[in-house]
Parts: sequence; structure tokens; C-alpha cells
Amino acid sequence: MYIESIELKNYRNYEYLYIELDPATNILYGDNAQGKTNILEAAYLCGTTKSHRGSRDREIIRFGQEESHIRMMVRRDGISRKIDVHLKKNKSKGIAVDGIPIKKASELFGIVNLVFFSPEDLNIIKNGPGERRRFLDMELCQLDKIYLQDLAGYNQVLNQRNKLLKDISFSPRLADTLDVWDMQLVHYGKKIIAARKRFIGELNGMIRDLHASLTGGRESIYLNYEPNVEEELLEERLAASRDRDLKFKQSSVGPHRDDFCVQVNDIDIRKFGSQGQQRTAALSLKLSELALVKKRIGENPVLLLDDVLSELDSSRQNYLLQSIHQIQTLITCTGLDEFVSNRFEINKIFRVIDGNVFKNNDEK
Repeated sequence: MYIESIELKNYRNYEYLYIELDPATNILYGDNAQGKTNILEAAYLCGTTKSHRGSRDREIIRFGQEESHIRMMVRRDGISRKIDVHLKKNKSKGIAVDGIPIKKASELFGIVNLVFFSPEDLNIIKNGPGERRRFLDMELCQLDKIYLQDLAGYNQVLNQRNKLLKDISFSPRLADTLDVWDMQLVHYGKKIIAARKRFIGELNGMIRDLHASLTGGRESIYLNYEPNVEEELLEERLAASRDRDLKFKQSSVGPHRDDFCVQVNDIDIRKFGSQGQQRTAALSLKLSELALVKKRIGENPVLLLDDVLSELDSSRQNYLLQSIHQIQTLITCTGLDEFVSNRFEINKIFRVIDGNVFKNNDEK
């Protein structure tokens, strides 16, 4: 599985861009704020329908324009697939696969699997629970279409329930309708909790040896899923929290409040770990994500590395680079020194200057 080409029109700071990528290692280098990350974001959006930054469609469209287009060609099992994404300022995005419009995101997931690793991910351990839930959801949605549908259903019901909790303060008679939304919240919530529990279990099977290698055997890591409520108790706890929810006008129980604990040598490093331990654990988490995707789908995903090397010391740089052979990788960086010092094989180099991309040795 690899990306053959990416074409952008009026995307962020790109008026037009077309690049053909190598099936192995692709380096995009240049100064900051030139548009390197935008290319990775476009690839990720094509595979998942979402920006890794959480940006809205209108924020992605080039300034002064009303629409933006992304086209990505993907090669998998010897067959090329075309993904077209059409962003509009005041309308929902349009997505087509091989020229045929799709109506559900689930029809897109699985055409290309992507793992995105950015400097922000190095903070996933010490940041709040929302970051860790997002990590779980983004990978599970790519691997499991049923989870994607259940999560979408849960979020829709949760939003409706929260709106109803606010409306009840103005119209108390609406309280009788809460039971309907609670039943649906329990239906979807149980499935989400069960899927997250299985996923964390699978990650634990991958991360232990990876982390031991990264730390020279000095540290042992374990991920402990912390559901806000166990699936078999969700209905009971939701009913018990109703008075509280009505008082504060928001849903206080459910998987939207889940977290997971990262323990190194039996210490919760979310709170008590050093910055070095937290970064090493985050790197282990991403590498185990790569291994799990390969195990699930039988082939390597595409790896997007956004200026991560500059945030790692030389030993972690070397370990990461040695771990990504035989994986198509798009790497952004400000210079090429890290690759030279690690004697890393580079297949294609692009220089990015103010929304323009030049192949290595091309003249500006």
C-alpha cells in the first residue's frame, strides 16, 4: 500500500500542486511555515475525511477562494484507486472514490491506512484525556467500520441528549423523552467501551517489546484502559446520574469521558513521569500502532512524520528511522542532517518554498 501522487488546488497556501511520490521514503524539507505540513494534512484528510489539526473545511481553503480540491492516487494490491475530496466554504465536503461519490465516511476508510506522527503526539501522554481518546478513535475508525458507525451514532445521540438537558430547563415536560435518548446512548456506548478495551489489549501485546528495545530493557510499559463506566453498568449509572445531568445540563456518564493510563515501571507517567519518559512512551505508542495496523490488515500503512525527528534525541531518531524500512513514509523536516548522520536511505527529496515544491536538484 502506498500513495502514488497528490494533487492540490487552492489548498491552504497552495494554488496548485502535483507531486509523484516514491513507494518508500519521501523527504519534504524547508523552512518553517512554507507548507510542508499542509501536504501531509491533505493526505491524511483524503484517507480519513478529517484534518489531523481538527481544522474546519473553510479554514483549509486558500484565502480568497470558495473551494478547494484534493486528489490522491493510492496503490494497493496492484490496483490504483483515486480519491477526490472537494471542500466548500458553506457546504459539506464532497468525496468520490474512482469517480463515484460516496455518502458515508465508512466507504472511504480502508482504502488507505495512515498513521500520523507529529510533535503534538509527543505530548499525548501528559496532555488531557481528550487527546488520548482522540488517539483511540482515529485508529479504531480506520481499522473498524462498525466502530466508526457506532462512534458517529453515539456522538449524535450525545449531542441530542445534551441539547435536551438544556431545553428541559425551559420546558420541564420534555423530561419524559430522556428515556429514548438514554436507551440509544447505552446501545452505542457499550459497543464503544468493548471495542476500546479490545484495542488497548492488542496494543499492550505490541508495545511491551518495542518499549523495552527503546529503553535498553530498563523500562517496562503497560497501558491500562480507564473507562468512565464499565459497559455492564452503563445503563444503571446513566439513570443514577440523571438529576446531576439535569442540574449541570450535560451528560456526565459514558465513554466520552474515557481515558487510559500509561504506566512505566508501575508508575503513572501522565502525572509522575519525566519528559523523556513521556516522549519515549509516545514514540512506543506510535510504533505499536504501526505494528497493530500491519497485524490487522496484513500490510504496512503509510506513515506521515511531521517534523518529529527534531524533537527526539539521536538514539530515538536512530531507532525510529530503523523501524520504518519497507513502509512508505512522508517526512517533513527543516534540514537533512538527521538522515545523513543516521546513514538513512532516502528515495525522493522535495524542497518546499512558500507553497511551491521542487524535486531535489530542480532549480527554483
